[in-house]
Amino acid sequence: MKIFRGLHHPDIAAGCALTIGNFDGVHRGHQAMLALLKSEAAHRGVPSCVMTFEPHPRDYFAAIQGKPDLAPARIATFRDKLAELARCGVDQTIVLPFNAKLASQPAQTFINDVLVAGLGVRYVLVGDDFRFGAKRAGDYAMLDTEGTAHGFDVARMQSYEVHGLRVSSSAVREALAEGRMQDAATLLGRPYSISGHVVHGRKLGRALAESAPGRHDGFRTLNLRFSRRAHAWRPAASGIFVVEVHGLAAQPLPGVANLGVRPSLDPNDANGGRVLLETHCLQWPEHLGAEGAYGKIIRVDLLHKLHDELRYHSLAALTEGIARDLADARAWLAARTGRI
Repeated sequence: MKIFRGLHHPDIAAGCALTIGNFDGVHRGHQAMLALLKSEAAHRGVPSCVMTFEPHPRDYFAAIQGKPDLAPARIATFRDKLAELARCGVDQTIVLPFNAKLASQPAQTFINDVLVAGLGVRYVLVGDDFRFGAKRAGDYAMLDTEGTAHGFDVARMQSYEVHGLRVSSSAVREALAEGRMQDAATLLGRPYSISGHVVHGRKLGRALAESAPGRHDGFRTLNLRFSRRAHAWRPAASGIFVVEVHGLAAQPLPGVANLGVRPSLDPNDANGGRVLLETHCLQWPEHLGAEGAYGKIIRVDLLHKLHDELRYHSLAALTEGIARDLADARAWLAARTGRI
């Protein structure tokens, strides 16, 4: 899949079949839409194209209003969203910066400048609740009328349901916020996961060795850290999870992960209060040695939530808490798979 930031790039394939949206999570409703888009693109002999936005429009409006709580928690990182779009077979993705210029652009101007002059679209597929342009003035009816005038087809896809439940990013966020990981997986069509490069952390796991008799390696963790920038990623899920790690061995590695800001630790530490995913593998691959995971790209599937993040007031208490989490994770995995 080719990825373009902005419209002004000579390699963007014009005359495409296009869909537009945020695609947070690329859930089963999105997947159905992308399958239809690919079919329509193939029928016309043109590339399939997704247009998405970064930051999320609601992030932008929350920031300019000074009300960060209005920004939605994210299901997926930007990396993971693009990876899922590629997995769905999209030919190209155009990422438009959602800024003051785009927010104030009239719907008619968006059609004229972006869809017609910029991309020369042949087909546009939107969701049943699609709105666009300044003050969300543009809708499906307007797009359909303009398509007739400019020579492109317009289609609208109705809601996608699973077990009578409308699949939406909001429904996925709600399931993740409540720790209903199986429900989230049903809506996503896969386990909820986060990927990224393994980075160096505070090395706290080594310090914990002194508080963990018999654990000479402490609690070695794989750390994925997320952006400090404005509109920083705030995940829809948080807490302590039973996980599987992909990318370090031939088979997924079972483990326990903390997704959040580590409330037991000094906010001025190496994490700096940012969201961090810290994963401890129950079985560490010997071929990696002590330092072999750094810089590797891994994917962590969050399978089951054990509990919310807890505040511990000493390393000894933290060590005891981690030991309980490891025991609970092993018990859950044994009940699920018959091993560990």
